[in-house]
Amino acid sequence: MRLFVAALGTETNTFSPIPTGLESFREYLWFPAGEHPEEPRFFTGPLVAARRRAAREEGLTVIEGLSAFAAPAGNTSSKAWTTLRDQVLDQIRAAMPLDIVLFSLHGAMVADGEEDCEGDLLARARALVGPDVVVAAELDLHCHLTPRMLESSDVLVFYKEYPHTDTYARAEELVDLALRTARKEIRPVMRTFDCRMIATMHTTREPVQSFVRRMEALEGKDGVLSVSLIHGFPWADVEHQGAQVLVVTDDDPEGAARLAAELGREVRELRGDTAAAMLGHEEGIARALAMEGGPIVLADTSDNAGGGAPSDSTHLLRLLLERGVQGAALGPLWDPVAVSFCQLAGVGSKVRLRLGGKVAPVSGAPLDVEGEVLHLARDGRQRFSGGWTQLGDVAAVRIAGIDVLINAVRTQGFDPALFTAHGISLADKKIVVVKSAQHFYANFAPVAREVLWLDGPGALSQDFAKLPYTRVKRPIWPLDENAF
Repeated sequence: MRLFVAALGTETNTFSPIPTGLESFREYLWFPAGEHPEEPRFFTGPLVAARRRAAREEGLTVIEGLSAFAAPAGNTSSKAWTTLRDQVLDQIRAAMPLDIVLFSLHGAMVADGEEDCEGDLLARARALVGPDVVVAAELDLHCHLTPRMLESSDVLVFYKEYPHTDTYARAEELVDLALRTARKEIRPVMRTFDCRMIATMHTTREPVQSFVRRMEALEGKDGVLSVSLIHGFPWADVEHQGAQVLVVTDDDPEGAARLAAELGREVRELRGDTAAAMLGHEEGIARALAMEGGPIVLADTSDNAGGGAPSDSTHLLRLLLERGVQGAALGPLWDPVAVSFCQLAGVGSKVRLRLGGKVAPVSGAPLDVEGEVLHLARDGRQRFSGGWTQLGDVAAVRIAGIDVLINAVRTQGFDPALFTAHGISLADKKIVVVKSAQHFYANFAPVAREVLWLDGPGALSQDFAKLPYTRVKRPIWPLDENAF
């Protein structure tokens, strides 16, 4: 049995001012065919899972294609999309005949002239290999699930957890379902229910946590192969926006549709109670300062690079400096120029920096500051969900009692080692600001006295009703009260 596997994607914030080009993929995650390392990266679980399955199973040959992901940002250029898409399709063509084609995709990739990149790739792959080859994909739950994606695939599996701590587990599930399908042991059918709602859903808290456990309990019983809750990615103006439930059964389309509708209506009833309460910047700082002990972790959700924000916002840092807060840390703040100046100055030096606030008005104004360089590193990285993500060159700088982690490759904060591996202790901090929306939670919560989520000036407003949608299919909650 011959299996081809590739990874291609990004999460597109169509409101973001940051363009996505070919170099965006090369900078963030790029492994040419056959050059992927042994351990999985954040978005390459299916490749490693297929490779490991072949190592213990006779008769399974894995042909590895391109693995390329870009950090979340604005639209991908048409040239970048068609170049990468066609490279993967050429690799499939060269690998034929095939029994299985597997993808790791995101599901919310938008290119100039193509708002359903995953549907485009899956449809072209299906046309290339024909109806008898199994086509399957693992996708991020922050996805726009489209009819073209469903029509072109045999099986789609989505992450269940947010933060995405189960990416590799879902990859193993995908490989298993694809192999069973190719061997005619199962005949998967997929049915969906459109919840007609835009929402942020934290699976680390109730009521969504219990809903995820309910989905898991249904799998493997009464012909149910897989159940997914697709949260959607709110910061994209696309037709198929919003939450959906996907049920995959073994040759039971009516049962799949019935269960998807039942679960989807349950999701509707959870609306308005699926995420942590949001505080304004000033309220969040005041509440943290009033609490006993520390560290109090503040999530800067509005400047989360994981949703396409610049990650160079100065709003919270400015407030901390104006209040004279001591014993605080903040990061990652994306400013390659500032990092290069710190590298030139060296550890222990005093540096003057015009810090942050460079990308767009939502970033705030730059801060003219003087600081002490505490630590420098080249090609920094941080671990998340069994893989690594890049930080690029790093500088830790102390500015008026606040330790700031500045980095050169735009990304969100995932792990306390973001700070501790670069000379910034958290044990003595009252406040730790992490530029992230939820992925930080899995690793920061165990070391935090308290976690607060902040929504303020920035590129990722949590007030979805105020986003300038024009293409979203209406009605949909909370844009329309009569959505259901």
